[in-house]
Amino acid sequence: MDFNVRRLAADAGTFLSRAVQYTEEKLGQAEKTELDAHLENLLARAESTKHWTEKIMRQTEVLLQPNPNVRMEEFLYEMLDRKVPTRANNHELLGECMIDSGHEFGPGTAYGSALIKCGETQKQLGSAEKEFIQSSAINFLTPFRNFIEGDYKTISKERKLLQNKRLDLDAAKTRLKKARVADARSAAETELRISQSEFDRQAEITRLLLEGISSTHAHHLRCLNDFVEAQTAYYAQCYQYMVNLQKQLGSFPSSFSSNNNQSLASASGGISVPSAPAATASLPLPAPGQASPALNELRSNSGTRKARVLYDYDAGSSTELSLLADEVITVSSVPGMDSDWLMGERGNQKGKVPITYLELLN
Repeated sequence: MDFNVRRLAADAGTFLSRAVQYTEEKLGQAEKTELDAHLENLLARAESTKHWTEKIMRQTEVLLQPNPNVRMEEFLYEMLDRKVPTRANNHELLGECMIDSGHEFGPGTAYGSALIKCGETQKQLGSAEKEFIQSSAINFLTPFRNFIEGDYKTISKERKLLQNKRLDLDAAKTRLKKARVADARSAAETELRISQSEFDRQAEITRLLLEGISSTHAHHLRCLNDFVEAQTAYYAQCYQYMVNLQKQLGSFPSSFSSNNNQSLASASGGISVPSAPAATASLPLPAPGQASPALNELRSNSGTRKARVLYDYDAGSSTELSLLADEVITVSSVPGMDSDWLMGERGNQKGKVPITYLELLN
């Protein structure tokens, strides 16, 4: 018990001595031992590394999760050592919305089919984003956080000890200057030697830790390369998904003009006027008012022929038949029908189809 009391009294005396020395230094009434220039540079470098590492971490977290509420929720789960619940990201939510609307409009229509394809691609983008976030968190954010919460905390602790040893050293120097009696001067000299030895030892420990910042920079450089590789792979994957989607949507280039013409037709009396798709080198269309020999033969025989659908077509009324590109249907000529139309059949479905969307087969 007596030992503990003496220990407590000694600690209180040391704390008071440091406080007095610190105050006198601030008031300019006491000298201060300066650290060597190399150690000062190492301390400044460590402080700069800590400052910019924290800023890079925060901005990377904002990049990976822009929603501050979600970031706070994830932080709380991490503090409670609980697993963060999985949630759909914005791409996946948009994908689900597009797919649901596509099924509502009908996967057999051009618009519905396009919505479903876009929705599936959005979900792929969402999955790729999750993989990128997970990779970045493990290979980039975690090493940066380990430095802040591990290595730099150790450096800060040793730096504080160095500051205390310096205050003890300068307080011992002050007591030596004030000593007048030989015994007091001898005790002050002994205390000064001990304080100088402890200060030098702590300065060396701190210096060795600070020189490890070079290894930290090298490690963070490797982490940065990993982050760039993950980001490159993520954007390349997203680009490929979008290129594939663009090719799929390009399989029915007439759908947009068809929809526009149907809107115009409904505004002018509900009569659907099919738009003639642009002619291509592989499929020259007959001039207006003229019919191909195969079409003339079909009309003269009043029989049926197989025809391949060139483009998607959305029916403008209940008397028409919606078409999907590349499907094969049965067509026939009906007396009295407009020359731009044929009667199409697909199983039990039957309706008018525009001839400009068809290629008659032999």
